[in-house]
Amino acid sequence: MPRGQLRIYLGAAPGVGKTYAMLNEAHRRRERGADVVIGVVETHGRHRTAEAVGDLEAVPRRTVHYRGGAFEEMDLEAVLARRPQVALVDELAHTNVPGSGAAKRWQDIDALLEAGITVLSTLNIQHLESLNDVVEEITGVPQRETVPDAWVRQADQVELVDMAPEALRRRMAHGNVYRQEKVGAALGNYFRVGNLTALRELALLWLADKVDDQLDRYRAEHEVATPWEARERVVVALTGGPEGRSLIRRAARIAARAKSADLMAVHVTRGDGLVGADPRLLAEQRGLVEDLGGSYHQVLGNDVPTALIEFARGVNATQLVLGASRRKRLAHLFSPGVGVTTAAMSGPIDVHLVTHEEVGRDLQPAPGEAVSRRRRLAGFALALAVLPAALFTLEMPHAESSLAAGILLVLGAVTGTALVGGMWPAVSAAVGGFLLLNFLYTRPYHSLTIAAEVNTLSLVVFLIVAVSVSIVVDRAARRTREAARAGAEAQTLAAVAGSVLRGDSPLRALLERLREGFGLDSVALLERRPGVPKGPELRQDPQSWEVAASVGGPVCGAPGEGDAEVPVDDSLSLVLRGRPLEAGDRRIVEAFAAQAALALRQERLAAEAATAKPLAEADRMRSALLAAVSHDLRTPLASAKASVTSLRSKEVRFSAEDREELLCAADESLDLLTRLVGDLLDMSRLQSGVLGVSPVELDLADSLPYVLGEFGAEGRDVRVELPAGLPTVRADAGLLERVLVNVVRNALRFSPAGRPPRITAAEGDDTVELRVADHGPGVPEEQRDRLFVPFQRLGDSDNTTGLGLGLALSRGLTEAMGGTLEPETTPGGGLTMKITLPAADAAPGRLAGNPAPTRDAARG
Repeated sequence: MPRGQLRIYLGAAPGVGKTYAMLNEAHRRRERGADVVIGVVETHGRHRTAEAVGDLEAVPRRTVHYRGGAFEEMDLEAVLARRPQVALVDELAHTNVPGSGAAKRWQDIDALLEAGITVLSTLNIQHLESLNDVVEEITGVPQRETVPDAWVRQADQVELVDMAPEALRRRMAHGNVYRQEKVGAALGNYFRVGNLTALRELALLWLADKVDDQLDRYRAEHEVATPWEARERVVVALTGGPEGRSLIRRAARIAARAKSADLMAVHVTRGDGLVGADPRLLAEQRGLVEDLGGSYHQVLGNDVPTALIEFARGVNATQLVLGASRRKRLAHLFSPGVGVTTAAMSGPIDVHLVTHEEVGRDLQPAPGEAVSRRRRLAGFALALAVLPAALFTLEMPHAESSLAAGILLVLGAVTGTALVGGMWPAVSAAVGGFLLLNFLYTRPYHSLTIAAEVNTLSLVVFLIVAVSVSIVVDRAARRTREAARAGAEAQTLAAVAGSVLRGDSPLRALLERLREGFGLDSVALLERRPGVPKGPELRQDPQSWEVAASVGGPVCGAPGEGDAEVPVDDSLSLVLRGRPLEAGDRRIVEAFAAQAALALRQERLAAEAATAKPLAEADRMRSALLAAVSHDLRTPLASAKASVTSLRSKEVRFSAEDREELLCAADESLDLLTRLVGDLLDMSRLQSGVLGVSPVELDLADSLPYVLGEFGAEGRDVRVELPAGLPTVRADAGLLERVLVNVVRNALRFSPAGRPPRITAAEGDDTVELRVADHGPGVPEEQRDRLFVPFQRLGDSDNTTGLGLGLALSRGLTEAMGGTLEPETTPGGGLTMKITLPAADAAPGRLAGNPAPTRDAARG
C-alpha cells in the first residue's frame, strides 16, 4: 500500500491561522469528492476556528484517565478503522497523555501515513528540535514539546501560514487568539514585536532551506547539470597561498550585493597528497570565511579546474571567484593555467579572475633536493669508480663490436648512480660514459672523433636515454621522499587531533605533542603585550611578551630566545627551544601553530562563557526575584491596603462585625506578606551560603501539631500516621517547621475535596523518612525537576497554579540540615514529597554553642 501524503501548515507563532487554513483546505478537498474526517482539531475557544469546522465529520475522541484526571486524545484506532482518504490532525508536536498509545502525536500521524491516509497537520516553528535552544534564547520560554527536523523535512508539502507581527498583535488585542484576561500578559511577554519578528525570520529561513533541499533533489533526479539561479551562491577557490584573504573579502563583497546570497570557500587537494598548501594559511582563511558567515569545503581532485567546476555545479553556484595565476609568463606557453581553463569550462557560471599582489610569483617553492649532500658525493664517487672499471673489463683490444655491451654497462652504472646520488651525479655519469664510449669503442680509437654516423646516432640516443633515466629515477626518489614525509605528517597530525580531542586542556596537549614529536626542550606560545608596538628590536625583550601557554623548560620569554620561531599572526608567536627547525619540518610546525592559536581562542571563549554564566544566572535570578515580588506581594499588599483604607474612611460607618472582618483580612494579608518576604530572604541566604543552621534532637510528633495548626480547620483534616518508637531526628527546629509548612501547604492546595493529605513516617538506615502524600493530579516524572526551580512560574504558564518559591526553598533548607527532599508518585495517583533526615543517634553530638532556636525566631 502506498504511503499517504503529509501536508504541514507551518507558522511562526500561535494565532497566525494555521488551523483555519487547514480547515479551509479540508473543505476544498471534500468539495472535490475526497473522504475527509477530523482526527483532532483544537479550536482553543476561537469562534472563527470553530465556525470553520462546519459540518466536517469528526471521529470521536478517546478519553484517557491519568492521575485522577480525564483527558481527551485522538482515537488512532478509530481513525484507522474509519479509513478516510484525508485526516485532519492538529498540533503535530502535541505530547499524548500516558496510556493513550504513542508518546507523541507525530508518531500517530506516522501510523496514519503508513496506512495510506493523507494527513493535514499544523506546526509552530518553535517546536522544531533544531531550533529549540534558539527559540528559548529569543523568547525566554523553553519548549518541551519538539519534533525531529528530519521527520518534518520528509513532509510532501510544507505551507507557510504567515502574518506580520503587528497584525498578529492586533488579532490578539481583539480577543481572536486568547481570552481577554490573558491578552495583556501575552502581549507583554511572548508576543512582543521583536520576538515575533525573530520567530518569523526563523520560519522563513527554515522553509527556504527545505525548498533548497527539494530543488537539489529535483535537479539530481532529472540530471540537471546547469545551475539554476534561484539564489546567488558565490564560491571562492583557495590555493592556500597568501592571496586567499584578499579573494575571500572580494567574494564576500560580491555576495553582500545580493540579499541572502551564500558564500562558500573551496580548496582542492591533489589526489596524490604530496603537494599541499600551507596549512597555517588555510586555517586562517577558513576562520575568516566562517567569520564572514560563509562555509569552508575541501575536495579531492587531480585536475583542479574540473574539481572546481564539479563542486560549483554541485552546490548550484552562480559565481566563482579565483585569483589570477601566480605562474611565470613562460609557464603560460605550455599551459593556460587554472583560471583560464576554469573560465572556459564554467558555462553559465560567472567566473571572476581577481588580481592580487602575488601575481607572477610561483605558488610552490623550488623543490628541495631528493637526496642529502653525503649521498650526492657518494654518487659522484661511484660514477668515477664504476665507469672506468666497467668499460675496461670488456675484451681488449677494443672494437666496435663491443659498443653495444659498453652502452648497456654504462646505462646500468648511470642507473645505479641515480639511485645512490640523485640526478646530477647520474647526469655526470651519463656524460662521462658517453665520452668514454666514444674514446674507447668508436673509430678512430682513442680519439673523440666518430667516423661512422651510425655510432654517432647510437651514442646520442644513449646519452638522451641515460639523462632521461637519471631524471626519472631522481623524480621517483623525490616522490618517495615526499610521500614518506606526507605520511609522517598525516600520522603526526592524526595523533595530534586524537590527543587534543581526548585531553581536557587542548592547548597544552597540542604543545606537549609538538614537543615530544620533535624532541624539543620546551615549546611556548607567546603573545605580544597590549600596547607594545611591532619591531625587530623587541624580539629579544621579555617585557614585551607574555607566555600564553607553555610546556617543558626552560621556557622562552621572548621570540629571540628560542632556537626556532613560527609567527602565527601579529600578536602570537610559537617559540621552540631544543634544536633548530629543519626547513622540511616547518610546514607541519606551522600547522601546529595555527591549531594552537585556535585552541587558545577556544579556551579564552570558554573562560569568558564560564565567567558570564554566573552573571547571567544572577541576572536571571534578579529578574525572577523582581517578577516574583511584583506578582506575589501585590495581592497581600493590595488586600491590607484596602482593609486599612476602608477602616480609616470617614464616609462609611462599619459595624463591629465588618470592622472585625476587615482587621482579620489585613492581619492575614500581613501574615502572608511576612511569610513571602521571609521565603525570599531565606532563598537569598541559601544561594549566598550564609544561612545559619542550628541542628538539635527533635521528635517529629512534637513538630507536626504546630505545623498543622498553621492551617486552621484544613490542618485538622490532614491524616497523620507516625509509628510507635520512631527515632528522633537531628535538625534545626525552625527550619524543619518551615519545610513542613511549605510541603503541607502544597499538598493541601492540590488535594481534591474529601481526600485530604496524609503524613506518614518510617525508619531507614540511620535516617528517618517523612512522607507527605496528596491525591491530586500529580506531576509527570520528566517535569519533576521543575518543582524545585526558583520562580519557575514565570513565562506563559498559569501564575495561579504555579509552585512558586516554596518547594525550591524547602529543598534548600532540607539539604542545609543534611537531609534530602525528593518527589514520588502517590499510589493511586498524586504526588508524595519524601523528606529524609538524619536520625539523632546516627548524627554527632549536640554542637557546642548552638542552642536550639525558638519557633518564633525561626518564623521571623
